[in-house]
Amino acid sequence: MTSQDVRKQFLDFFASKGHLIVPSAPIVLKDDPTLMFNNSGMAQFKEYFLGNGTPKSTRIADTQKCLRVSGKHNDLEDVGFDTYHHTMFEMLGNWSFGDYFKKEAINWAWELLTEVYKIPKENLYVSVFEGNPDENVPFDQEAWDIWKELIDEDRIILGNKKDNFWEMGDQGPCGPCSEIHVDIRSAEEKALVSGKSLVNNDHPQVVEIWNNVFMEFNRKADGSLEKLPAKHVDTGMGFERLCMALQGKTSNYDTDVFMPLIEKVEQITGLKYTSNEVLNISEEQNKTNIAIRVVVDHVRAVAFAIADGQLPSNTGAGYVIRRILRRAIRYGFTFLNTKEPFINQLVAVLANQMGEFFPEIKSQQQLVINVIREEEASFLRTLDQGLQLLENVVAETKGSTVSGTKAFELYDTFGFPIDLTALILREKGFELDEAGFNAAMQEQKNRSRAASEVSTEDWSVLIPGNVETFVGYDQSESDVKITRIRKVDSKKDGVLYQIVLDNTPFYPEGGGQVGDKGLLVSANETIEIIDTKKENNLILHFAKKLPENVNAGFIAKVNQDLRSLSSRNHSATHLMHQALRSILGTHVEQKGSLVNPNYLRFDFSHFAKMTETELQQVEDFVNARIQEQLPLVERRNIPFAQAVQEGAMALFGEKYGDEVRAIKFGESMELCGGIHVKNTAEIWHFKIVSEGAVAAGIRRIEAITSDAVKAHFASYENTLNEVKSALKNPQDILKAVHSMQEENAKLAKQIEALVKDKVKNLKTSLIAEIQEINGVQFLAKLVDLNPEGAKDLAYELGNLGNNLFLVLATADEEKPMLTCYVSKELVAQKNLNAGQVVRELGKFIQGGGGGQPFFATAGGKNVAGIQQALDKAIEFVK
Repeated sequence: MTSQDVRKQFLDFFASKGHLIVPSAPIVLKDDPTLMFNNSGMAQFKEYFLGNGTPKSTRIADTQKCLRVSGKHNDLEDVGFDTYHHTMFEMLGNWSFGDYFKKEAINWAWELLTEVYKIPKENLYVSVFEGNPDENVPFDQEAWDIWKELIDEDRIILGNKKDNFWEMGDQGPCGPCSEIHVDIRSAEEKALVSGKSLVNNDHPQVVEIWNNVFMEFNRKADGSLEKLPAKHVDTGMGFERLCMALQGKTSNYDTDVFMPLIEKVEQITGLKYTSNEVLNISEEQNKTNIAIRVVVDHVRAVAFAIADGQLPSNTGAGYVIRRILRRAIRYGFTFLNTKEPFINQLVAVLANQMGEFFPEIKSQQQLVINVIREEEASFLRTLDQGLQLLENVVAETKGSTVSGTKAFELYDTFGFPIDLTALILREKGFELDEAGFNAAMQEQKNRSRAASEVSTEDWSVLIPGNVETFVGYDQSESDVKITRIRKVDSKKDGVLYQIVLDNTPFYPEGGGQVGDKGLLVSANETIEIIDTKKENNLILHFAKKLPENVNAGFIAKVNQDLRSLSSRNHSATHLMHQALRSILGTHVEQKGSLVNPNYLRFDFSHFAKMTETELQQVEDFVNARIQEQLPLVERRNIPFAQAVQEGAMALFGEKYGDEVRAIKFGESMELCGGIHVKNTAEIWHFKIVSEGAVAAGIRRIEAITSDAVKAHFASYENTLNEVKSALKNPQDILKAVHSMQEENAKLAKQIEALVKDKVKNLKTSLIAEIQEINGVQFLAKLVDLNPEGAKDLAYELGNLGNNLFLVLATADEEKPMLTCYVSKELVAQKNLNAGQVVRELGKFIQGGGGGQPFFATAGGKNVAGIQQALDKAIEFVK
């Protein structure tokens, strides 16, 4: 049974049980501030469990792309070393929102596994919650009784809170669960040791494949539990583990989920992977196997994250993706001997393998390849740089133990992996101060944790059962009542209050547009709303204080000035998207955006830097649409398929409902939930202020409109007036500037000639000062030249003969510079290296530098240290 068959049979089975089959949500979450990534199948349904929304059906089934590499669920460091943990994995799931409960969920799970997939019953074990008297949660007798009708009682295991009580987080819906484990060991192994004793004990062939969670409680901030108003079922089955069991393998990596990728790695590297069936493999082969598993696992996570819109970066979710990819590159570099980018070559295999069910990996294939290839090349350069820096650390180390603090600097500042540091040090006969490294790492984690600590109180519900409505498309003021409030205390923002209203004109941050600000005004007081966000389908209004009377009636007033500026930038973003596709080609797709009152930022797929002509064409295109005074044509609640069929642009990585909102200005039509102008004339004017690269194949434009353009032109006019004044108010400014440039070029040539004469004169006088020390011609001297002159002088002296070791210092414009020249004969014979010399001497001038073994320079900022550096230079030849 192929993996495609396994997935299809699961979905077909639950469709036959009345479930609506829905697509996977993007792996990257954009509307849930509590999670970076979808880390479980239930993440996209949180609002339904919390009672903040109504699902399309009370029965749903899907397969969800999940990523577990940060926070509470973090499997990253296990990946590769065992055969069943992954970063990205598929979670097959079926859901009941207040419909069926334990009886149906358990019976259907058993029917699917034993009758459809035909897993032998004697290979399965199940667990039920043993209860927790401290929390007044009883033993799950109902689940026990259902299971004992299906399976022998000696195959039912009692599980504790850790294994058999599932919680969404520190607060929120939770409940007992019933796991299903499969034993895929050989008959001989089963005869020796009971599988029951191996359940939940990290045995690689006795693994959990399915968890049925029975949501019936809500965990409050104080840790207590209360009953939910409705009971729900939330199940998750590990797709990769299920394939392992059904394909008769003892490792997830031996299934057809991973083997095509593994075979491609074998082809690229010339190395062989041994399956889990092979016994007594060598230590070297084991390292190869681990590295290949790391690579094929990690490329899936990175590729799908990029396809869903998350580019590698240095912060947040982007940093996590970069870290995963760099771990794969590092394993390839160290254990597969891959010194050139190669992981990007696996994307085509992945797209061919999974593109039918996850079309985004097909449609975004070239972008994913480009981004991964560039990240690989960049990190391989970092590894080369790190190797050189590590050489310097080793050279400075007294004794045989390298400082853990120094190793942490390499890791933290340059991204050089600590395990690679340790490996290289061992090869050189050095030890790593692991305790020092761990202490530095822990200190950083403590700082990070302290900065991100958040305590959230339970909601205080003032008006139960209210369904909040958004009225901001039509009005900027509304009569409102507060329905619920809660206090949030964080190190970053201090104490804030989140307020939910019965209806609201405030737009919550989303689709790149920032949240509205404004006021809540009652008869007796005014509360400032400093931000608006959306979480689990609730619109949260942030305030630094609560009203004295939270039960009063209020008028919610949006700051219309700020909103108007944001709306102009948002509408201009749509017009610019249209312009880019028209001028550059339809390969252009939006990959990210930011819209606020001050400016707009737009990331898009394109393979080359835009020319000045193209940028001007985009500006002209957008400004032409502004001058046409195009009216907004807004269509709400139209079917998604109809909107796309009519030409609306849908963005990859966004989650759309069955009904959507379409925004149209002339020929520009996009699906969008943001706030827009009523007519393009309101934008006034559009001006691009920058264009540059974000990643391989991704460009970024920043632009301004409206009041910001007026300020921009006013600033240019002021600058022009200042230039005119500095040039003594000439009639023709351009002619005056050209005249000044020509005069400057003449003076530069004269200076260059003078410096050359000075170099010749100095050369003659310095020859007499060269000393011979241990067979080396040595000179260290402060010279009155600029850095370029010092370089010319060094080469002039170097051409006179062999065995020259020269250090020249300059202090041109009070900027110290050291120039070192080493004859190539000395580099080979005396092991002298100009790069190492200037790095050492550069410390005296509070700077550093580098170069080639025969020529290098170092700049600094401490002129007073020049003489010390020159005095130290002689030690290299003594």
